[in-house]
Amino acid sequence: MSSNSTTTTSPSSTPDRAPGAAPTPGRTYRSLGAAWIPLAALCLAFFVEMVDNTLLSIALPTIGRDLGGDTTGLQWVTGAYSLTFGGLLLTAGSIADRFGRRRVLQVGLAVFGLVSLAVLAVSSLSELIAMRAVLGMAAAAMAPITNSLVFRLFDDEKLRMRAITLMMVVGMSGFVLGPLLGGTMLAHLPWQWLLLVNAPIALIAALGVHFGVPADTREGLTHDRLDLPGAVLSILTIGLACYALTSGVQFGWTSPLTLGVTAGAVASLALFILRERRAASPMLDLTLFRSGTVRGASIAQIGTSIAMAGVMFALILHFQYAWGWSPMQAGLANLPLILTMIFATPVTEWLVHRFGHRIACLIGALLLAAGLGTMAWAVEQNYLAIAVAMVIMTVGLRTVMTICAVALVGAMPENRTSMGAALNDTAQEVGTSIGTAFVGTMIAVLVTAVLPGGTWQPELVATFFRGEQVLFTILAIAVGLIAGIGALTLTSSHDTDEHPAPADAAVDAS
Repeated sequence: MSSNSTTTTSPSSTPDRAPGAAPTPGRTYRSLGAAWIPLAALCLAFFVEMVDNTLLSIALPTIGRDLGGDTTGLQWVTGAYSLTFGGLLLTAGSIADRFGRRRVLQVGLAVFGLVSLAVLAVSSLSELIAMRAVLGMAAAAMAPITNSLVFRLFDDEKLRMRAITLMMVVGMSGFVLGPLLGGTMLAHLPWQWLLLVNAPIALIAALGVHFGVPADTREGLTHDRLDLPGAVLSILTIGLACYALTSGVQFGWTSPLTLGVTAGAVASLALFILRERRAASPMLDLTLFRSGTVRGASIAQIGTSIAMAGVMFALILHFQYAWGWSPMQAGLANLPLILTMIFATPVTEWLVHRFGHRIACLIGALLLAAGLGTMAWAVEQNYLAIAVAMVIMTVGLRTVMTICAVALVGAMPENRTSMGAALNDTAQEVGTSIGTAFVGTMIAVLVTAVLPGGTWQPELVATFFRGEQVLFTILAIAVGLIAGIGALTLTSSHDTDEHPAPADAAVDAS
């Protein structure tokens, strides 16, 4: 992190205070224990928006039978959230860095909780998709700010790293816990309750943020004008690019709509780059990508999220449709993902200290590809084989995600930490959209566009397994290359607390 921060004092100059009491502006907490209220609130806010990424995935068969819809429609129940979430993250981070991170987070929590209550009025799949899109917008005002505020709570660099690591574990656990929690709730309650629980959680998190997180100081915010044209172009680029993937299978890859959307995404990207290079106060300073840390971490994060979303979406259909398991059984089947995500921390730390960021991340990318390759073999075997593939994949996933997230946020200037966190989250959400769209597309092309209810015939099950083998093989190759290329551009640091300062980040250290 930059050493020229004007928003905090050194830990030694910070007076003692009651545990959990908000520090005065310009001062920070001296330990994780003293900051338990704001940390818990920020973790809860991050957890609820991450768990909402996958919470409904376990209920897709139930929702499909209740509201009707084909593979593409069910894909959009999860894709709409990721699409608006990913499309607005950069904009939300830019707004927060200008108008106050705590203020924007509280607005996001309020909208998230209130919109979740609207599920009681949903009567069609299109209404649910629209609601999920709005929830994604609210979540975009939460994710990058929670990570950014963690850095603001502490002046000590080691405390910052420990806190951001805690946030990473909570966020990733929320992502994989979604199906387990959803399956457990579906065993006793209607699927609408999967969204209704967001309201009280958002309220508790908002109260913790209000009483535990200090308001931003003027010195800690950037006073550049908001780049509205850049914001609009970034939303168009990400949104059109993700929609093009789904449009291909729904309307045909050479249809006028698909070709038009693809052309629109390319044009929007070109205009966004042109705008950001010429703007006096760009929303995203493209010179940051001269840093191998920023560039490589962003690329690798896209790969990890493609893998995670693709596996989660495919296995939910595998367990519930092909094997006929209940939602709760399917949720419990994800336990290897959850447990490995939580307990792989020592492996990740050992790899970093032993080999450095670049090699450790490359090893993680190889493990990720190996896990996906094993999954291609395991889908025709049994659950034990799938569980082994989950563990191998998740160790690699955990390693790549942790290294890249901490390095990326740490490489940003002090007054743009929200933008750094937003860039990290944007890469992950773009990957999530691509992964979900890819699996939905492959299943529709290789298996069937309409998933029949009830017990599948043996012929359809065999076709589904062959389709899974193809898609997991493609994922193993593609994700391995994407994450590996990203890993090769990182620094060779051997310490999880070492990150290039912004001045040095502009010129990548080999």
